[in-house]
Amino acid sequence: MESYAKIGYLQVAEELYEFINKDVIPGTGMSSEEFWIGLGDIVKDLAPKNEKLLNVRDDIQMKLDEWYKSNKNSNFDEYKAFLKDLNYLESEVDDFTISTTNVDDEIALQAGPQLVVPVNNGRYAINAANARWGSLYDALYGTDAISEDNGAERKGAYNPVRGDKVIAYAKRYLDKTVPLKERSHSDIVQYSIEQGMLKVHFKDNNESVLLDQSQFVGYQGSEDHPSAILLKNNDVHLEIQIDREDMIGQTDTAGVKDVYMESAITTIMDFEDSVTAVDAEDKVLVYRNFLGLIKGDLKASFQKGSKTVSRTLNTDRNYTSPDGDSFSLSGRSLMFARNVGHLMTTNAVLDQDGNEIPEGILDSVITGLIAKHDVLKNGKYQNSTKGSIYIVKPKMHGSEEVAFANELFDRTEDLLKLDRNTIKIGVMDEERRTTLNLRNCINKVKERIVFINTGFLDRTGDEIHTSMEAGPVIRKSEMKNSTWLQSYEKSNVQQGLKTGFSGKAQIGKGMWAMPDLMADMLAQKGSQLQAGANTAWVPSPTAATLHALHYHEVNVPNVQEELAKAAVNYQDDILEIPLSKDTKWSEKEIQEELDNNAQGILGYVVRWVEHGVGCSKVPDIRNIELMEDRATLRISSQHMANWLHHGICTKDQVMETMKRMAKVVDEQNALDPEYRAMAANYDESIAFQAACDLVFEGFNQPSGYTEPILHKRRQEAKAKVYANK
Repeated sequence: MESYAKIGYLQVAEELYEFINKDVIPGTGMSSEEFWIGLGDIVKDLAPKNEKLLNVRDDIQMKLDEWYKSNKNSNFDEYKAFLKDLNYLESEVDDFTISTTNVDDEIALQAGPQLVVPVNNGRYAINAANARWGSLYDALYGTDAISEDNGAERKGAYNPVRGDKVIAYAKRYLDKTVPLKERSHSDIVQYSIEQGMLKVHFKDNNESVLLDQSQFVGYQGSEDHPSAILLKNNDVHLEIQIDREDMIGQTDTAGVKDVYMESAITTIMDFEDSVTAVDAEDKVLVYRNFLGLIKGDLKASFQKGSKTVSRTLNTDRNYTSPDGDSFSLSGRSLMFARNVGHLMTTNAVLDQDGNEIPEGILDSVITGLIAKHDVLKNGKYQNSTKGSIYIVKPKMHGSEEVAFANELFDRTEDLLKLDRNTIKIGVMDEERRTTLNLRNCINKVKERIVFINTGFLDRTGDEIHTSMEAGPVIRKSEMKNSTWLQSYEKSNVQQGLKTGFSGKAQIGKGMWAMPDLMADMLAQKGSQLQAGANTAWVPSPTAATLHALHYHEVNVPNVQEELAKAAVNYQDDILEIPLSKDTKWSEKEIQEELDNNAQGILGYVVRWVEHGVGCSKVPDIRNIELMEDRATLRISSQHMANWLHHGICTKDQVMETMKRMAKVVDEQNALDPEYRAMAANYDESIAFQAACDLVFEGFNQPSGYTEPILHKRRQEAKAKVYANK
């Protein structure tokens, strides 16, 4: 049970109250009383509006369910007319251009990879922030990006055969992206700086320069013997590191020991889908880590073999320009904070009647308070050099909900005495009503928007739930090629470009979910840049370094300029519900789908509920490890709920599948000493019961979200642990 401090309209959990008063408020120019009374006023005014918007969601879903059941033989025009009458399809606003100002170059100008990391894990958060720069040699050597053929295996100590393949790959890449006027980077024996120009020297005493000398932007060390050469291509940097005493540098004719890539240009520090924050204790951890990131003093220690290793944030990188001036580049990724959406409430703060307050309101105000330290330059490092605070807002349905987020940010700025639009917003386009009305959504925040992003998994979960009564959906593996999804991805880019995002804001694409399949990522993920995205999500710092290669190969502003000329209306295609035209699947096909979904649900939920892990690599039914979070869980649980609802499978069949797959998941986790097997006692396993709830109660979950069930079951699991201590 939480213990609460009463202040004005609010009752605040003692742990949170003490943390904010002692660690966050000092240095912000606010008093404790001013902050908490101000938060209480915001809650009092906005919580009822929040609830009203959630009631609108429920009302719309009820009317959609009724329409689908009563209009099985309707045509598309009738369906579309119904959606307009429902204001599900809003009247589109006139043309406009976003007017956001004070946007950092990492968002407005630099195209590059974006990490998403659970901020409650301090070590992961530090690693993500430090992933602004990464070793290309390490990324190639340690992944399947380089094949293991012909003696180039990864096992054991350093393999020089593999090392040679890595170096050859990197030199070929340099030839392609920062080419010399003559010959190859592999022929160089010495780099030097002469009269502000980069010169390279060959074994035969010949010399050359870069084909485009403007790509040379800086160096470290002396002009005669630089230790690093900084190059820039498509507004993204790379650094050739030189050290003839290094183990790798000794083997290179020019002494090159590595090529360092500017990698994760931006990172989303996630308070939401990848985090398990169900009470005040959890929320304090989330906020404390974010405070440490903002102030620059977060530290994480862990055991690596017999040694204790500590992680801290990287310092800036210092260089000399071609003109001889000193300058620096950030050693850290620019950070967004992804708050929770409008749905959930939190017991970390109660109103005067003892009701939980909306968690999204709490996140906004406390995130803003913490980030004010950056605005005031109170930290060791600067996140935003433009004095902005970046908050991603997920899971909003339509423009009214985006307008509410804007009002919440206004009120937060007023409370914290921040200039209007200091807080910038990223709008996740992951709900059907937002997709169809994206222009209107952008318009509601046109003075503060810096980001839109497609989210295939959440968007698919909402697609299934919204049209639950329309009929059985296609198999999950077929979703990526469905008409609605392809059109959704294209429409998102188009709406961003038509409203002036190019050069001002990010248009993002979703996650590569297979962190061990980097060769496939290199082959496929470049298509997201060709589709007009100037950022895309990656699952690890290593993946960020490899994905950075794509941004040297594709000039995204040029791609966006061409795409902006197109004038295509994708609305009708987006409205095409992914229903199966032929439900005569074989028993084997049905069981395969159930097995795949059930194993994925159980594998993720057991870690969420029992261990408090919100995002991790989870082996699928083929033992391929996939990055899983609540979005992946939403689609799997809604898919099973849909097939169950329409009689494609039976409740008994689903339960048998869940129990059988629980044994599979238990086996996959058998080496984990902290793991508690589900199959040992299904009735007593809170994780197993949670997984079953997600399917059997999936039809009734608001928008198909998994949070209500997960939070309830996680609280139950924590209570059980505390009771046994």
